[in-house]
Amino acid sequence: MSTLLWTPAEEYISQSQMTLFTRSIDQKYPLSDLSYSSLHQWSISYPHLFWQEVWKQNQVIHSVPYQEVMQVGKHLKDTRWFTGTKLNFAENVLRHDYPRTAIEWIREDGKESQLSFEQIRTQVAQCANALRSLGVVKGDRVAGILPNSPEAIIVSMATISLGAIWSSCSPDFGIDGILDRFAQIQPKVLISIDAYLYAQQPYDCLQKTEKILAHIPTIQQHIFLPYLNPHIRPTLAQSIVWEELLEGQSTELVFEQVSFDHPIYILYSSGTTGVPKSIVHGSGGTLLQHLKEHRYHVNLQAEDCVFYFTTCGWMMWNWLVSTLAQGVRIVLYDGSPLSPKISSLWEIIERKQITHFGTSPKFLSAIEKAGYRPSQDYALESLQSLLSTGAPLSQRLFHWSYQNIKSEMQLASISGGTDIISCFMLGNPNLPVYAGEIQCKGLGMDVCALNENGYPVVQSKGELVCRNSFPSMPVSFWNDPQEHNYHQAYFLKYPNQWTHGDYIEETENGGFLVYGRSDTTLNPGGVRIGTAEIYRIVEELPEILDSIVVGQPWQEDTRIILFVVLSSGQTLEENLQQKIRRAIRQGATPRHLPQKIIQIPEVPRTISGKKVEKAVLQILQGKDIENQSALANPLALEPFRQVDLTH
Repeated sequence: MSTLLWTPAEEYISQSQMTLFTRSIDQKYPLSDLSYSSLHQWSISYPHLFWQEVWKQNQVIHSVPYQEVMQVGKHLKDTRWFTGTKLNFAENVLRHDYPRTAIEWIREDGKESQLSFEQIRTQVAQCANALRSLGVVKGDRVAGILPNSPEAIIVSMATISLGAIWSSCSPDFGIDGILDRFAQIQPKVLISIDAYLYAQQPYDCLQKTEKILAHIPTIQQHIFLPYLNPHIRPTLAQSIVWEELLEGQSTELVFEQVSFDHPIYILYSSGTTGVPKSIVHGSGGTLLQHLKEHRYHVNLQAEDCVFYFTTCGWMMWNWLVSTLAQGVRIVLYDGSPLSPKISSLWEIIERKQITHFGTSPKFLSAIEKAGYRPSQDYALESLQSLLSTGAPLSQRLFHWSYQNIKSEMQLASISGGTDIISCFMLGNPNLPVYAGEIQCKGLGMDVCALNENGYPVVQSKGELVCRNSFPSMPVSFWNDPQEHNYHQAYFLKYPNQWTHGDYIEETENGGFLVYGRSDTTLNPGGVRIGTAEIYRIVEELPEILDSIVVGQPWQEDTRIILFVVLSSGQTLEENLQQKIRRAIRQGATPRHLPQKIIQIPEVPRTISGKKVEKAVLQILQGKDIENQSALANPLALEPFRQVDLTH
């Protein structure tokens, strides 16, 4: 059984948004009791009533009322939600016009700025009217290669206000990576910057932009944002500078009214084994799912401040933008999270009075491995919740966070993905936190683990599926008119059940353990092992900075190959190999033991920080990797080409 690390105080529970929601539901539709399990069961048993209550209680702004909450189709993906309604996503996100601060932006070199809710609306209006003058209309695509800055939020909301579709990459994407994405969707307008800063090093973007404009002929206008050098000006004929674009534009804000499933965002799969899938997300579904998660699961209230370390190339950026609908203040940070010093983000949390801080296991592990303890330098009194996503958060990092960040806070590991622009399992302010566990399945999401025979299991590993339809399912994949790729991605293994591709276990506490991607599950001797089971043991060792593991087909079975990145001054001698194997045997089972342990300089990861086991296995099998541009560090694949696994 997992260790109990935190229990919310009764006063905290009584005032939470989840409690208020539970009581309101119980008054209208009496529940068996006021527990979360009863509320969740009601939400999946009566989805039409549940999503209607989310709509009503969050006062969704709309111009035409819906005719029917839920129109059930023959297949999960054919369900239609809130039919007949007209609304605009940006209008709901920008519903507040307070004079108080909405966005605080910080760059790693110390430059800062602020915008009020009122100023955001003004600049969105100016940008929308400018885009309209450039010929952007409903259904057009506007693409951005932008840092995590206020301008990214402004242009995205301006695009959506027109009924157009926004898509973005962070500026650290390579040319091929950007072309693989934007060439598919054929944008009419592109916005990009001169250069960006990371770990105190400037990186030019001008040549990258020139090549992208040359390769995507549909781009009629380029908007140039002088970001690192405010005085630089573009040399391209179709470029217009950001300030000049907004100058003289009307501040009247008009929101194009669109259907519930009208596209607003195009996001992309990691694309490490092929061209990324272009995943289209709809207006109303994205809105309702985010409102539900932010209000009830994250417990956001107007006086809160959210800081999620992300880039515009990760779905958590879209998730963060939507928190503005709650009237909260958000902090945007652009740069390395460890620059100019290891304490940079913790100093921001203290100085800006952050209540909710979001990050990744990779960042927390880097802080821990460096021996830094944030609680030694900062009280972090404002911090109520630490959110983590991008990979499974190990029990070790759960314990470390409570010991070295803050003992009285909610640690919410969350799991979902780009595919649904939201979460399947996430936090709950009313529930205790157990080491290594995601607290609960999301309201309205009928999540379970299926064993190899397709039966639901508890306290046993299985495939993550969602057995009901939900509003934030993708509208479509771009250029997939027959929905063949859509069906192949989510509904091939278990017909009419969303199969997400994660290997999970529901615990006796009602929480979840995530063991990694199911398509990279190891099968030695026919026993299914999640890669995260090995990572959480190996990476606890002080000698190991990072690791990646694959299952190699071998002599009609599978053998486990473990690659490790060693701490400074360490060498992979026999004593260390024995120590690694001993730790795995004691912490797991003999089935988990690697047959080979090999040292590497770096673990290859996607731009969003995920380890790419599948790509490593393909290289070890002598196959080519079709899309190395999807990686943050493609050169990290090269050492694997030299590995001899023939004996």
